[in-house]
Amino acid sequence: MAIGVFDSGLGGLTVHQAIAARLPDLPLVYLGDNAHAPYGVRTADDIFDLTCKGVERLWDEGCDLVILACNTASAAALKRMQETWLPADKRVLGVFVPMIEALTERAWGDNSPPRRVAVNNVALFATPATVASRAFQRELAFRAVGVDVEAQPCAGVVDAIEMGDEQLAEALVTSHVEALKRRMPYPEAAVLGCTHYPLMQDAFQRALGPQVKVFSQAGLVAESLADYLTRRPEFVGSGTTSMYLTTGDPVRVGGKATQFLRRAISFDPA
Repeated sequence: MAIGVFDSGLGGLTVHQAIAARLPDLPLVYLGDNAHAPYGVRTADDIFDLTCKGVERLWDEGCDLVILACNTASAAALKRMQETWLPADKRVLGVFVPMIEALTERAWGDNSPPRRVAVNNVALFATPATVASRAFQRELAFRAVGVDVEAQPCAGVVDAIEMGDEQLAEALVTSHVEALKRRMPYPEAAVLGCTHYPLMQDAFQRALGPQVKVFSQAGLVAESLADYLTRRPEFVGSGTTSMYLTTGDPVRVGGKATQFLRRAISFDPA
């Protein structure tokens, strides 16, 4: 009864941690494609191919449902996977929709026409590939009208976080927020569109100011998954063992993950 959690690197561990807290009896298999990270600077075709391989590896572990805990993969590959590649007995879910549901205050499965919502000006902070895909704007347009989205590609932030350089990461966050505010001086809400960014949520909030509501993904995705599994329990797979897998060097990745989440994590080779 395992669920798979896939990411290009370590950011998805924030989603994994939130799911484990929300569903403590559910075995989780985490796969980080660290050998090919970061995805944020790759082409859409590269991201699609790598994501499909990662999902297939999680199917091998008995995970019939896989969460793409990576905004870049969700933005650049998920729609194509669901339309052209995914077998009928498997599910792959992304991390955008739960956040958009929260932003627009719409429940899952609410397929009513797009309508006006409480916020009009939204700042999106994400990797260059996620910004280029315009996936957030596309999904938002299905649910809301009259929302202006200003997207800021945040080059360097993920690398700084994974290096453990909080000072550099915070300086980059401040710089990216300042760049966005030159184009949108008064955002009402901000979306942290990368699973690494919850670790820098306080820095984003400080740079944006207390009047801006900051939406971060991990808890929203965990709650959405719990709701999905109550409605579709048949997609809880046959796997029974929790594990952490990586396409990279397990010792090196485990050390970085331990630094990343500030608790000991051991990885096995994928």
